[in-house]
Amino acid sequence: MGSIDGKVCVVTGAARGLGRAIAQTLAADGGRLALCDVLEPALEETAAGLRSMGADVFASPCDVSDSTAVDRFFAETAQALGPVDVLVNNAALVPGGPDDEARRNRHYAWLTTPVERGTLGFTSAMTDTEWLRFWGVNVHGVFFCTRAALRQMEPRRHGRIVNIASIAGLSAYSAHSPHYSATKGAVIAFTRSVGAEVAGANIFVNAIAPGGVATPMFDDYLARLDPEARNRMFQFVPAGRLGSLEEYAGLVLYLAGDNHYLAGQIISPNGGMF
Repeated sequence: MGSIDGKVCVVTGAARGLGRAIAQTLAADGGRLALCDVLEPALEETAAGLRSMGADVFASPCDVSDSTAVDRFFAETAQALGPVDVLVNNAALVPGGPDDEARRNRHYAWLTTPVERGTLGFTSAMTDTEWLRFWGVNVHGVFFCTRAALRQMEPRRHGRIVNIASIAGLSAYSAHSPHYSATKGAVIAFTRSVGAEVAGANIFVNAIAPGGVATPMFDDYLARLDPEARNRMFQFVPAGRLGSLEEYAGLVLYLAGDNHYLAGQIISPNGGMF
């Protein structure tokens, strides 16, 4: 039996990437899964794959930035599987568009090339829409899901919540994306506050703040870089590589279990970057 055998585990943003890897790891340890995402076909594909492994899975589309949709999803989860034992707040917007990539490339070149210093002009050019969109998913979504989970955990005086933050909330390595960095910093502060609030009820809230994650999306970005630019980027990482999905998911599994005394902690697996 695994450390979470039989426990009801909610994973948001579970359709692909790190969310899918986390769901697979929890399922392999015996977790009963409730999965949500806005990417419906990919979510169904993930759920079908887990069911073929023998996992008990409830999956439903949900936009975590919509509090009504979140409350409905948690009510449906309780009806389908029982009250929530574990919540993994993984759903997030990540800067991945053409403008984001251009800013990232400029920033990495600025950090690794001896050029005259000056402003990079990222924040002054950002629109209201771009800023607010990230806060809706990355911060409000974490709050809405945490609130819904605590309403099921607090009466039973037991639960585990794992928030997926980022090294961007701890360091300046993601200065190319001030909106993303700000939201992940907010998740870190929220984790510390709620972690202290509910620890006395045996509900442990922690966060991991990953460095680079070897997702298909990031692999595609690396493939578009020329060898010199790719080597410049890896100068930031003493380990010389990105963290694998399995490495990050394994840490989530540990924090989701009962065999630790961690509350309100921020753990940053980042290959020595920070």
